[in-house]
Amino acid sequence: MKILIFGIGGVGGYFGGKLANAGFDVTMIARGKHLEAIKENGLEVESINGNFTVRPKLATDKLAEVSIPDLVLLGVKSWQIQEVANKLKPIISAETMVLPLQNGANNVEKLLEILPAKNVLAGLCHIVSFVEKPGKIKHASFDPRITFGEIDNSNSDRIQQLKSVFDKAEITNFNPENIQLEIWKKFLFITTISGLGGLTRVSIDKIRESEYLYELIQKTAQEIKAVANAKGILLAEEHLEKAFEIIKNQPAGTTASTQRDIMAGRPSELENFNGYVVKEAKKLNISTPVNKMIYECLLPMEKEARNN
Repeated sequence: MKILIFGIGGVGGYFGGKLANAGFDVTMIARGKHLEAIKENGLEVESINGNFTVRPKLATDKLAEVSIPDLVLLGVKSWQIQEVANKLKPIISAETMVLPLQNGANNVEKLLEILPAKNVLAGLCHIVSFVEKPGKIKHASFDPRITFGEIDNSNSDRIQQLKSVFDKAEITNFNPENIQLEIWKKFLFITTISGLGGLTRVSIDKIRESEYLYELIQKTAQEIKAVANAKGILLAEEHLEKAFEIIKNQPAGTTASTQRDIMAGRPSELENFNGYVVKEAKKLNISTPVNKMIYECLLPMEKEARNN
């Protein structure tokens, strides 16, 4: 199977590295000094589950050099999906599977605006990882997992094939009965901690220690649940409880990737997280005051980051 990893950040780098390490034909799309380091020394992955270094079949920033892939894993940010989908159009075939792994509730919808429905799968991942330096990925916490499925939740032959690929690469994977629910469960967790984390600029343990801030993230989560339910997604109280169990168990010093982007003055996924909640709520005539406050407070910083 020919696999294209588009974006070699924390997500694409780790899972792409695992696939290359298992012997699959992996092409990595990277850029700048990161690409130079991968070409020169391979991709180094430092992981709580064991370190390794791989040399992909091809590392490049030129899609013209890429042969038609059987599988594309999208490791870019959610706000980059449409741009990447347009770049992929000329190099995919009718059989190519495109699997988005980024955070966000509407990544599939964005892909479907550009790519044929038969190419698009739904997915997400769980991992805390990042580029520590050019050519090196650090996996810091979470047992990495890919959750994936057909948009219609059918248990197709290609889903079974994909499962065997992930199994061979020793990537924990899960094909659920309802992939949309799984996407919203992750969206609930990541949006709840990212926005307020970016606004307060402190790690999750500091938010937990503050009665006021902890109550705010609980309100954030309740608003997200209300929007999901109005859209027909069966997010329940038990899913909120599980999300807050994970929040309570995060090690001291933990921050979310979007929060780190905001704090560093980089473009972030704000629009795709709290911004998406606010805009969908408006369409559905639902009040989301906490998400709106977080979004509006962070928006000037986001605009500044995108203008630099």
